[in-house]
Amino acid sequence: MSNTIPSFFVYGEADRPLEVGFMHVETVMARKNVHLGRVEAHQHARLAQITFWTKGHGTYFIEDERLDFLAPAVSFVPSGVIHGFTVEPSETDAIVVSIADSALAPLRERTILPLDTPLMISGNAGAAGWTRLASMMDMIADEYRDGRPGMEKALASLAAAALTEIGRFGTPAPSEAMAVHTILASEFRRLVDLHFRDNWPVERYVAELNTTPHLLAKACHSAFGLQVKEFLNERRLLEAKRLLLFTVRPLEDIAFEIGLRDAAYFSRFFKVRAGLPPSEWRARHLSGQ
Repeated sequence: MSNTIPSFFVYGEADRPLEVGFMHVETVMARKNVHLGRVEAHQHARLAQITFWTKGHGTYFIEDERLDFLAPAVSFVPSGVIHGFTVEPSETDAIVVSIADSALAPLRERTILPLDTPLMISGNAGAAGWTRLASMMDMIADEYRDGRPGMEKALASLAAAALTEIGRFGTPAPSEAMAVHTILASEFRRLVDLHFRDNWPVERYVAELNTTPHLLAKACHSAFGLQVKEFLNERRLLEAKRLLLFTVRPLEDIAFEIGLRDAAYFSRFFKVRAGLPPSEWRARHLSGQ
């Protein structure tokens, strides 16, 4: 374990700038010589990913949550979210669709799936929804492989359809009012990711988003089920868990990294929200890996 969580373009390749609208499609096992069935904790700074497991089984993790899965299964991971998996490479495979944030943004109004929240779902191969999703993912892979004229537009349409099918597994279609709240909540989440370490007051977020405290509170509660200050604290907690679980940085460094004044205050902050002191939480979760 190192002091940093790696950020890749696609797994094993250095992060790099992306063209507007960029999408990439390949199978998990196309890189088995790189990961040998074990993809360590990493993130993608500019890419979201759909991973559709077509066969086999394994353990997938998103942040500090783990799920033992049996194909078919699908995950959606927005950019900046820590994830990885362990599988048997000779028995397991998946189609991975990597979508640049610049390509994902126009899809928000074309899908019912919230695009700021990671998820992992296992299903039944015989169920109609999973059959449709499998067909869509195969079409995406074929379109990308063939590279025919109009591929970019076809991929965007197919990706929107696939994301909507994933959303149908448990997400109701949003009303127009909910859609407005979702856009504001998404912009709020983006700003929080950039500035939670700076300890911006709520009023600064309200001003930057050109909204009102009431509308921001309503959007935050609608999208995340939290009050604005609670969401800010949950973002600090998430970053603390990432650093405890995936790096060897000491508590003093982690406290500074998440915008808290010292290790003692950080320990109190963490214990109230996670139920354990940070050192104990780290030891318990690392022993369970």
